[in-house]
Amino acid sequence: MTTDSQADLDRMFCPRSVAIIGASDDPNRISGRALRYIREGGFKGAIYPINSRRDIVQGLKAYPALENLPEVPDVVLIALPFSLAEQAVRSCANLGVKAAIIFTGGFAETGEAGAQAQAEIRAIAAAAGMRLLGPNCLGMFNSELGFFALFASSLDRQLPSSGPVAVVSQSGAYGQQIAYLAQRRGLGVKYCITTGNEADVSVADALMWVAGQPDIRVIMAYAEGIRNGPAFVRALDVAQRNGKQIVFVKVGRSERGAQAVASHTAALAGADEAFDAVLRQFGAYRAESTDEQIDIAYVCARGVPLSGHRLGILTVSGGFGVQICDAAISLGLDVPPLPESAQVRLSRILPSGSVLNPVDCTGQVVNDTSVIAESLDLMLAEGGYDAVIAFFSTLPIAASVAENLRRGVMEGTRNHADRLVVLCTVADPDSVRAYEKAGFLVFEDAARAVRAVAAAMRLTARRRLSSGVSDAAPEPAAIGQGPVSEFDAKRLLADAHIPVPSEYLVASRAAAIEAAQQSGSPVAMKIVSPDILHKTEIGGVILNVSGDAAVGEAYDALMRRARNAMPSARIEGVLVTPMAPCGVETIIGIKRDPTFGPLVMFGLGGVFVEVFKDVAFRLAPIDLEQAHEMIAEVKGSALLEGARGAGRSDIDAVAAALVNASRFAAANAGRIESVDINPFLVLPAGQGALALDAAIVPSQDGSAGPPAAGATHARAMG
Repeated sequence: MTTDSQADLDRMFCPRSVAIIGASDDPNRISGRALRYIREGGFKGAIYPINSRRDIVQGLKAYPALENLPEVPDVVLIALPFSLAEQAVRSCANLGVKAAIIFTGGFAETGEAGAQAQAEIRAIAAAAGMRLLGPNCLGMFNSELGFFALFASSLDRQLPSSGPVAVVSQSGAYGQQIAYLAQRRGLGVKYCITTGNEADVSVADALMWVAGQPDIRVIMAYAEGIRNGPAFVRALDVAQRNGKQIVFVKVGRSERGAQAVASHTAALAGADEAFDAVLRQFGAYRAESTDEQIDIAYVCARGVPLSGHRLGILTVSGGFGVQICDAAISLGLDVPPLPESAQVRLSRILPSGSVLNPVDCTGQVVNDTSVIAESLDLMLAEGGYDAVIAFFSTLPIAASVAENLRRGVMEGTRNHADRLVVLCTVADPDSVRAYEKAGFLVFEDAARAVRAVAAAMRLTARRRLSSGVSDAAPEPAAIGQGPVSEFDAKRLLADAHIPVPSEYLVASRAAAIEAAQQSGSPVAMKIVSPDILHKTEIGGVILNVSGDAAVGEAYDALMRRARNAMPSARIEGVLVTPMAPCGVETIIGIKRDPTFGPLVMFGLGGVFVEVFKDVAFRLAPIDLEQAHEMIAEVKGSALLEGARGAGRSDIDAVAAALVNASRFAAANAGRIESVDINPFLVLPAGQGALALDAAIVPSQDGSAGPPAAGATHARAMG
C-alpha cells in the first residue's frame, strides 16, 4: 500500500470521528446496532448520527445530511437500502471523506446488475481517493478504541476486550463468529475486519494493515477467493517479516465447494494447491476447521517462542500419556526420554511411576501433589523440551485436590516462564481462567492440545526457515504461441540450466542409424512432433534398440505409427538418445495459476504423481533452501534418501534443477501455461540428474518468437 492508502486505512480502522448515514433510533436495527455498540464501547471520538427525520438518535444530536456536520469525519458508516447507497458514496466523495464502510447488500453478490452498481461506487471512491470497506460486509471493530462499527448480534452478550489477536475475514458471519469464539476462549481480539464484496479493501489490504500493527501477535483469517494474488503475497511477506502468526481458513477445496463460493460475496476460489503453497512458503498455517483455528491462535497468542519440536509429557494416567505420545509422534513431534541423570533423580520422587517420557506420576498425586512441582521443574530444567503437556484428568474438580494441584503446578514452573506449559484437564470455568491468567493454556481434549501445539511449532519453524520469493530471474525465453515439440522444449530448458541428455533429432533412416552409432547401444527412440505430447499413447517410444537394422526398423515404425495415429500432425523427426542409467524417476513441473502466477512443482515421477498426487508446490522463483524444503515435503522423498539399503540419490542436483526451473517460470510468466519434466531422472549422489522428457504448453497470449537455438546438448542430423 502507498503511504496515502495506509493513512486512509488508519482513518478507517483507528478513527477519531465517525458518521453513520441512516442511523436508527432503534438499537436493534442494523443501523442502530452499530451506533449502540460504538457508544457502549466507550469510543472517545466524535459520533455523528445522520438521520433526516430525527433531531436526536439514541440520545445523540442527529444531523439531516453529511454536509451539515461540523467537520469531515474520519470514517462514514453507510447503513442504507441499496437504492440510496450510491448517492451516499457520492456525498462522501464530494465532502472529501477518506474512508467509508458500506453495510448495504445487493451488489456484486446478486448478479450482473449488482456488479455494475458495485463498479460504479468503486469508481466514485477511486476518483475521490476514498477507501471503501464492503459493500455487503458486517463492518469492523477496534476494541481498544471501543470502536465497534458493525452489527454483529454476538456483541449483544459482551463487547470484545482488546488483546494480541486480529481477525480478517471476507465473510462477516464467519469473522464475527471466530471473534466471539476467541473471546469466549479467553483471547483478546483487538481488530476484526470483514471485507465482504471487496469493491476496494480486500483481505490482502486488511492483512497488510494488521501485519503492520506492533501489538498483534496472531491473525486469524478467512477467505473464499483471493482477488489480487501479488498483493496477498506481499501482505503475507510483511506479516512474516514482522513476526505475525497467521492461521488461515479457506473454503473451496472441492469443485462443488468452489462453485458454491462463486455465488457468495462474488468471489472465485483459486487453485487450492496454489493457495496452500503460498501459505506454506510465507510461514502461514491453513487450519482445517474453526476449532483448529481457534486452538492454534490460543497457543500462539501466549507469545512463548517455540524453537524446536521436542515435547515433554507429564501425566497422572499411563493410558492417556500413551495417547498423547502417539498423537505427538503422528504429527511429527519428537518425544525424547529425559536424560539418564534426570531419570535417576525423578525415580526417587516417583518410585512407582514412569520416569522416561511420558512421565507418569500415577494416582499418588492425590495424596501428594508436591510431586507435580518437582516433576515439572525437573522436566523443564533438564529435558530440553520446547513445550510440556501435563494431563491431570478431572483432579481440579475435587476441592480437596484442586488448590494443592494449582500450587504444585505454579511452583514447578516458577523458574521457567519462557516455556510453554499446556494443561489437559477438566475444570470449572473459574479454575480455567485462573490457570490462564497465570500463563498456562488449558485444553479438555488432549488430542486437540497436541494438534495445536504441533501447529504452533510448525508455524515458528516456517517463519524461521521460509525466505519468501527469490528476486532472481533470467531473461525471458523465445517461446512462441504454438505447440512446442520435446526437442525444442529440451533446448529451452537446457538454456535455463536444467540438465538434459545428449540426443540427436534425425529426419531419415540413415541419420537414425548414424546417430545410434555415435550414441552407443542401446538407444531410446521417440517420435518428435509439437502436436503429439503423449507419445506413448500412439506407440511413439521404443526403448533398448540395438544394432543398425533394429534402429532402422524402429525409425520406420515410429514414423508410420505417428502418421497413422495423427495424419495431420507435424512430424519433425525422431529423437535418438542413449538409454538412461538407473536412477529415481521424479517430476518437475511449472503451472501458471491465474491468481498467483507461476508455481513450481516437485514429486515422484511416472505413475506415482498421477496415482498418489504426492507433490509439493512453491511460488516461483525459489532459492536452494526452499527447493530442499520442497523435496523433503514429498513423502516419497525417502526413495531419494536411499530406502531399503539403496544409495542416496543426488538431491543437490534436484534442488538446483528446481531453482532453475522456478527462475525459468518466473522469467516467462504469462508466456507458458505449463511445463512437465517427467521423468526427471535422479542419479546416485554426485552423478547429477537428467530431464528425460519435457513438454511445454505456451499460453495463448504468450509472446511470439522462434524456439531458442544453438544449445549444445542436442543436434539435428539428416
